[in-house]
Amino acid sequence: MSNKASFYDRLFPWCPYPLVMAAGIGLHYLILHWGFELTTATYIPAIFGAGAITFLEIYYPQRKEWSANSNDVLNDSAYMVIVQIVLPRVLSFALAITLLSYLKTRNMTFDSWWPYDWPVFVQALLMILSADFLRYWLHRYSHEWPLLWRLHAVHHSPHKLYWVNVARFHPIEKALQYLFDALPFIVLGIAEEVLALYFVFYSINGFFQHCNIKLRLGVLNYIISGPELHRWHHSMVARESNQNYGNNLIVWDLLFGTWFLPRERQVNLLGLTNRNYPLPFISQLKTPFIKGIEQE
Repeated sequence: MSNKASFYDRLFPWCPYPLVMAAGIGLHYLILHWGFELTTATYIPAIFGAGAITFLEIYYPQRKEWSANSNDVLNDSAYMVIVQIVLPRVLSFALAITLLSYLKTRNMTFDSWWPYDWPVFVQALLMILSADFLRYWLHRYSHEWPLLWRLHAVHHSPHKLYWVNVARFHPIEKALQYLFDALPFIVLGIAEEVLALYFVFYSINGFFQHCNIKLRLGVLNYIISGPELHRWHHSMVARESNQNYGNNLIVWDLLFGTWFLPRERQVNLLGLTNRNYPLPFISQLKTPFIKGIEQE
C-alpha cells in the first residue's frame, strides 16, 4: 500500500498543468464547434481552469501556510474584478477604439504587418511570443527602475501564492501592461479568434503561475513561465526575485540570462522586505506614492 501511495505521490505532480491546460483549450474549441459565440468559448474555459485549480489547491497544496483566508480572497477578488476585468474594458473603449478610429480616418492600416492567413493556433503562438517579448522588458525594468518598482511592489506584496492573487496589480501598472500586451495587437487588427485563444492560454497559465498546488513541470520549465519558476520570482531575496520575468513563456529569460530554478532547495519567504507593507486593496492604491515603503 505504501509503495502504491509513493508511486501516486511521485506521479501526480506531473499531471495538473498539462491536463488542465489541454482540457481548457479543448473546451474552447468544443464550445465553438457546438455553435456558441466566441465570448462564451473564451470565458468558460477560463472559469473551468479557475475551478480546477481551486479544487487542487484545497486537496493538494504545495504549502498549507499559503492557503488563503477570507481577507486574502476579498482583497484579491477586488483586484480580479476591478483591475483585471473592468479596467481592460474601460481601456479598450477609451483608448483602443479611439486610436483605431483615428487611424481609420487617416487611412493608416497595418495589413502587411501580421500573417493574417496563418492558422489561428499558429497566430496565437506568434502573439504569445511577441507579447511576451514586450512584457519581458516591461517586467524587467519594473524591477530595475525605482519608479516602476514602486508600482510593481504591489504585485510582490503577498506573503503567499495562490491562484487569485495573480490579479494583484496596481491599476496604473495594469494600464502600462495593456499598452504592451493588448493594444499593439488590437491596432494590428488581429482576428478575435486569435485573441480569444490567446486569452484562454494566458488566463489558465496565469492561474497556474500563482497556484498553491504540489506540481512539477519538468522540461516545460524551459518553455513555460510556470509556478516552479514563478515562485522564485516572488522570493523576498532580491537576487532570487530579480529573475524569471516571463509572462507566459520563459524563452526570453533563457535568451537574456534571467532563468532561475535551483534544484537543491525550495523558495523560502515570499513578499517584500517590509513585512508590514499594507495588503488591503484600498491601501495599495496609495502605496506606490509613498517613497521607500516597500523597503522599510
